[in-house]
Amino acid sequence: MNALPETTRPDEAAGRAAVERYTAPPSRLARIVRSWEFLLVVLFAAGFVACSLASPYFLDIWNLSDATFNFTEKAIVALPMALLIIGREIDISVAGIIALASVMMGLAAQAGAAWWIVALVGLGTGLACGMVNGALVTLFRVPAIVATIGTMSLYRGVGYAILGDQVIKSYPEGFEVFGQGYAWGPLSIEFAIFLGLAALFAVVLHRTVVGRRLFAIGNSPTVALFSGIAVERYRFMLFAVVGLASGLASVCLTSRLGSTRPSIAVGWELEIITMVVLGGVSILGGVGSILGVVLAALLMGLVTFGLGLLNVPGIVMQIVVGGLLIAVISVPVVLTRAGIIRPSRR
Repeated sequence: MNALPETTRPDEAAGRAAVERYTAPPSRLARIVRSWEFLLVVLFAAGFVACSLASPYFLDIWNLSDATFNFTEKAIVALPMALLIIGREIDISVAGIIALASVMMGLAAQAGAAWWIVALVGLGTGLACGMVNGALVTLFRVPAIVATIGTMSLYRGVGYAILGDQVIKSYPEGFEVFGQGYAWGPLSIEFAIFLGLAALFAVVLHRTVVGRRLFAIGNSPTVALFSGIAVERYRFMLFAVVGLASGLASVCLTSRLGSTRPSIAVGWELEIITMVVLGGVSILGGVGSILGVVLAALLMGLVTFGLGLLNVPGIVMQIVVGGLLIAVISVPVVLTRAGIIRPSRR
């Protein structure tokens, strides 16, 4: 006995086609256009055009090179800070670490140390401070925001206790290369260091098992722990790397300024965290990309440099940075709920 041929009513076929269109994954182009990184590129292009129209000095290649000094040291710290926030932790003490590392480098320079020893002192101080933060969070179970708020005051306070209101200006010859030297043409050495670190962190976060485990920890530390991931070990290493990057930023900043004082880098923690969150890294962890952080760093550097060319006062720039921090936390939530953008997960 032959089976009867299947028949489909027109309304059923139309409904099935509508369901398939709704559930089908978006195309690659649609994913790019709806990504947070694409929005940052659009904002950067708009800011670049606005600054070039507002000031005749903006498009000079050496002025653009000088603009990178406004954000490079902060961006160096923002890279590991992004990994730390993706892993559902945060470090508020980075500016205090930069100040203490600068003071220790000043003492080493006063003792007659060579330029490379002075630099190693800065890196070592940053690494030690990061390890203290990591130990407080992972061994003594102190919440990260509480522990690092405490060490923020501790590190800068130690700097003031050692140096007081004095300024150290005598550094050995050769030390200035980190903050004032150029690697090739208008490309400064510290910006070249930032680009190299950005490539390294992008590979680690998006192409290695370490990165996949960080996303797993950020999405659910409990599930990650029961999956065999050494959650506390990863967190300790992240705090140590953030401290080491803060030491490197201190080397570049002290070298560029040619002087040491405990009051340097005040308020940088706000700008660094703004840079990370503006780059699409979720403050709740588990979401973010290094490309977004790099674009956010370039955008913030463009904004501050453009405002500087227009002689906008520093207090107004602080208002702009504070407004950006509020906007980048609230706007993505609204746009994501409306289905306009898709947050990055890898």
